[in-house]
Amino acid sequence: MNSCGTCIREVETDADALADAVTVRVREREREGGRGEPRGRSPAAAARRNPVARRSVLAASAASPDPRRSLAPTLSRRGISPPARSRINTWIIHLLSKMMMSLLAFESHQGLWNSGYYSQLFGIGGVMITVAILWLSTGYFGGIGAPFAPYFWPYLGQLPKKEQKRPVRVYMDGCFDLMHYGHANALRQAKLLGDQLVVGVVSDEEIVANKGPPVLSMEERLTLVSGLKWVDEVIPNAPYEITEEFMNTLFNKYNIDYIIHGDDPCLLPDGTDAYALAKKVGRYKQIKRTEGVSSTDIVGRILLTFKQKEAGRMKNITDANVDVNQNGGSDSCNQVKSQLSNFLPTSRRIMQFSNGQAPSPGARIVYIDGAFDLFHAGHVEILRSARQLGDFLLVGVHDDQAIRDRRGYCPIMHLHERTLSVLACRYVDEVIIGAPWEVSRDMVTTFNISLVVHGTVTEGSSAGDNDPYVVPKSMGIFRTITSPKTITTVSVATRIIDNHEAYKKRNLKKKASEDRYYAQKKFVSGD
Repeated sequence: MNSCGTCIREVETDADALADAVTVRVREREREGGRGEPRGRSPAAAARRNPVARRSVLAASAASPDPRRSLAPTLSRRGISPPARSRINTWIIHLLSKMMMSLLAFESHQGLWNSGYYSQLFGIGGVMITVAILWLSTGYFGGIGAPFAPYFWPYLGQLPKKEQKRPVRVYMDGCFDLMHYGHANALRQAKLLGDQLVVGVVSDEEIVANKGPPVLSMEERLTLVSGLKWVDEVIPNAPYEITEEFMNTLFNKYNIDYIIHGDDPCLLPDGTDAYALAKKVGRYKQIKRTEGVSSTDIVGRILLTFKQKEAGRMKNITDANVDVNQNGGSDSCNQVKSQLSNFLPTSRRIMQFSNGQAPSPGARIVYIDGAFDLFHAGHVEILRSARQLGDFLLVGVHDDQAIRDRRGYCPIMHLHERTLSVLACRYVDEVIIGAPWEVSRDMVTTFNISLVVHGTVTEGSSAGDNDPYVVPKSMGIFRTITSPKTITTVSVATRIIDNHEAYKKRNLKKKASEDRYYAQKKFVSGD
C-alpha cells in the first residue's frame, strides 16, 4: 500500500507541474494575441468609441467568424467574467492533466490495478474523461475547445512513458542427435524461464570428441531444432563446453541472461562439469530432465530391434517378432516396446505440447498423415510445405499396429512418443492420435478438411494395399506435394546399423553414465 501511495503522490506532482506549464503557455498565447496594439487602441477599443468602426468590426467578424466561438455558447455570453472563465479553464487543464497522468501511471505501475485504489480511481477517471472530451470537442468553457489542442500537444512528451522491459534471453545447447520429445520438452521448459530462447547446436567435431559419431548431420540437426515451436534463434557449431570465451560471447553478442541445462550431469572427458563457469558467475538455471527417453536409448532400440540391413528396407529379426504373424502383431509390438522403453505418457504432457486452439471459422484445413517414426528433418520439411497450403495443419499419426500391418515392422517409437514429436513442430496445429489408415468421407466432414496432401517420399507399404486416399481423390481435395528431403526413418536406422560397432561402443559409455544418474536421482520439481 505504501508503494501505491507513493505512486499516487508522484502522479499528482507530475500532473500539477504539467498543468502549470500548460496554463502558463495558454496565458502567453493570450498575451501574444494582444501585442503590437497600443493600450486602449485595439480595434475592439476603437469600435466602442466609434459607431462606424464598430459596424466595420462586426462585418469583419461575420465574414470570418472565430472558430472557437462558433462551436458553442461561451461563458462570457452567460455573464461569467473573463477572470472567472480563466479560472475554470485552468481547473479543467489540471483535471485533464491529472487524468492523463493517472491513466499512464496505472499502466506503468500495474500493481495499482490490483489494489484498493482501482475501484475509486476508475470511477473518478470516467468522470474526468467525460469532462475532458466535452471540453476539447465543444469548447463549451470559454470557447477554447479544439483550437486549444496545439497549446497542449508540446507537453504530451512530459507524460510518463511505460518502461520498455528488455526481454529475458536464455540459452540452452545440445547435440540434438536423433531428436526426440525429451529434447523438445527440455527446450519447452527452458523457454518458460525467459522470453526468448536461443539454442546452440554442438558441432560434429565436438560430438565426436566428447560422445562419439553423430547420426545426423549438422544441417539435419539445425532443421530439427529450428522447427520446434519454442525456439527463437539457433547458433550453429556451438562448443560442447561453456568456456569463458564462449560465455562472454553469449553475454555480450547474444545478450544472454541465463544458461540452462537439465538436472542430469554433463561431464567433459576429464570428468569436470561442462557448465562450471556459468554456475560460478550465477548465470545458470536448471530444468528437470524428461524421463523415459534419450538418444542413447533410441540407438539401443535400433541396435536391439534391427540386427541386419537390406537395401531400401528394414528387417525385424528380434526374438519377440520371429513369429509375429502367428502370435499377433499387436502383442509383439507392445512386448518389444515394453522391453526397450520406459516412457510413461500423461495427459498433462500432451496438453503442454498442444497449441490448444481450434481452427477459426472459414479456415482452410490441410490434412497429412504418416508414422513420423524417428522424427527427422524430412518430416519437418514436409510439414512446413503442407502448412503453407492452408491456415490450419491437421496431422494424423498412425498407431503402432497399423504401421506393423502395412510395413512389416514395428515402429521404433511408441504412438504417444511420436505424437509428442509431431506436436512440438511449429508448423503443426493439431494431431489425430491413432489416425485411421484410410481417409474416409466422414473424417473429412468431421474435421472440415479442405485439402489432403501426401509427399513423394514414403516408407513403403505392403503390396496389394488399398489406396488410403481414394475418397479425397474422388472429392477433388487430394494433392501430392514434392518432399523437400529424401531422408526416411529407414535411412536413419541404416546409418546406425552400418556403423553399429562404433555406436555400440558409444552406447556402452553413455549407458554407464545414465545408470549412475538414475541410481542417484532425486525428485526435482518442474515440468
